[in-house]
Amino acid sequence: MPKIIHFRKECIGCNSCIEYAKNYWKMNEADGKSDLVGGAEKNGVFIKDIAEFEIEDNEMAALACPMKIIHIVDDHGKEIV
Repeated sequence: MPKIIHFRKECIGCNSCIEYAKNYWKMNEADGKSDLVGGAEKNGVFIKDIAEFEIEDNEMAALACPMKIIHIVDDHGKEIV
């Protein structure tokens, strides 16, 4: 199953991920950084399993991220973005 991997600590709160995939990202009002909706945290990195049809919007979010902290990996862990 593909996954979104978000290195949240490096987020600058630019909001570009939300513009491309608003159902998967939201701004955290406490610190102004993006949260991966439904992501599980492990050592400061947030991970969420997604279906194939969810890749496209999140791929756009990853490409738009100026910090390059959003990664999409395939079933085998190979990075798509």
